[in-house]
Amino acid sequence: MDKPILIKNIPYSEPHVLVDLVDYEKGRVVSRTFAQNEGLSLTLFAFDEGEGLSTHAAPGDAMVQVLDGEVMLTIGGKEVVAKAGEVVVMPADVPHSVNATKPFKMLLTVVKSPKDI
Repeated sequence: MDKPILIKNIPYSEPHVLVDLVDYEKGRVVSRTFAQNEGLSLTLFAFDEGEGLSTHAAPGDAMVQVLDGEVMLTIGGKEVVAKAGEVVVMPADVPHSVNATKPFKMLLTVVKSPKDI
């Protein structure tokens, strides 16, 4: 029986520079999904300046790890600016939006509660 692939879209057993695994594209949001299942989502994003995600809520806690640039997050009506090297956690089921004040890249990790799976 074959072993399931848990982390995809990245070669195994070799080093990578995370920020270089997704490129900026003019006027676009680019993503690369590494893991997606009932309990976890792990996705790398590149947002061009002025791009974003409209207000929505995630079914789990979402951690934004800013790898490059700067982002304005609005979480439950509160504006939060995050820059490269910083992380922000957005609680489950709280409306939030993402707006690139400068081109920025992030690793987004969403973790769902076992009771919600």
